Amino acid sequence: MENADAILPLVLGVVVSVLSVLGLVSSDLVASAILAAVGVLSFALLRDRWTDQSRGMEARRTAEETGVVLDEVRTRLPVIGTLDQTMDSLRSAIEGLTTVRTLKGVDIDRAFLNARRHTDRWLFKGGTGTYTRAVTLPVCVRSARMERRALLVRLEIVDPTDSALCEQYARYRASLAAGPDGTGDTWSTDRTRKESFATVLAACWYQQHYRLLDIGVGLASTMSTFRFDLSASHIIITQDDSRFPATAIARTSPLYDAYANELRTSFTQTRHVPVADAAHFPLSDTPTRAELRDLFSHLHVTLPDEYGDEDLDQIIEKALRAKNPYVDPDTLEDGSDGL
Repeated sequence: MENADAILPLVLGVVVSVLSVLGLVSSDLVASAILAAVGVLSFALLRDRWTDQSRGMEARRTAEETGVVLDEVRTRLPVIGTLDQTMDSLRSAIEGLTTVRTLKGVDIDRAFLNARRHTDRWLFKGGTGTYTRAVTLPVCVRSARMERRALLVRLEIVDPTDSALCEQYARYRASLAAGPDGTGDTWSTDRTRKESFATVLAACWYQQHYRLLDIGVGLASTMSTFRFDLSASHIIITQDDSRFPATAIARTSPLYDAYANELRTSFTQTRHVPVADAAHFPLSDTPTRAELRDLFSHLHVTLPDEYGDEDLDQIIEKALRAKNPYVDPDTLEDGSDGL
C-alpha cells in the first residue's frame, strides 16, 4: 500500500491509546509508542521530500534534453523544407501522370458520364455530332435546367451543304463498319447530310426551349477522324469506331488548356450558323416541315432541292429523338448512355 507509512503510526497510536485508557499498558509503553509513531511519520516526510527533489531533477534533465533536440531540429529546418519541396514536386509529377488516361470499353462510358456531371460547358469537334445530339446535349441541358444554371455549348460538325465532304466522310465511316450501327442505319452520303442537318435543328430547338443555353454551331470544311469532347472537368478524345481506345485528360493537366485553345481556334475557322437568330422562328415541341424549311432558309443552311416531306421528317426525328449510334438498342436497358 502506498500510504502504509502513514496508516501504521495512526493505527499504533489508536491501539496504544485505547489500551492506556483501559489500564492495560503502562505510561512508559505509551510514551515509547508515541515516539515510534513520530519517527515513522518523520521518515515518511523525509522520503517524500527526497522523492520530490528527485522528480524535479528528472524533470529539469528531461527539459534540458528536449531543448537539445529542439535545437537540433531547428538547425535542420532548411533541409526539412527542401525535402518537403521535393516531395511536393514528386507528388505533382505522379498526379500529372494520372491526369491522362487511356480508356477502353465501359471505361469510355464512365468517362463521358463523369464529364457530363454538373458541367457548365461542352465543346465538340468531330463528324456529324450524332452521339452528342443523342446523349450529351439532352443530358447536359436537363442537368443545367434542374440546377438552374447557364450552359455553354459549341459544336463543330461537317458542313451538310458540302456534298463532296459528306461523301468523303460517309466513305470513311462505311470503311470502318459496313453494317448498321446503333441507329439501325448504315453510313451513306445522304445519312451524313441528314445527321448534320439534324444537329443544327437540335441546337436551335434546345436554345428556344432553355433560355440559359448559349449554343453555337460551326460547319467545318474538312473532316476529322477524331472526336473531341470537352467539359468543365475533362476532355475526351475518341475515334469514330468505339472499338479503338480513347484518351481522357483531366482539367488539372496542362494538356487540357492546350486542347481547349485548339478547339476554340478551330471553331473560329468554321462557318458559323446564326443559331441566336433562330429565336425569330419559333419551333413547336415537334417542329413542322414548314417550320423546318423556314428556319433553314433563314440560317442560310440550304436544304437540298430534292428533299421531300419524308426527308424532312427524318431530320426532325434525328434531331429530337436521336438514337445512340454506339449501342445495340436491343441489348441495353432504356436510359443507358453507352458509347
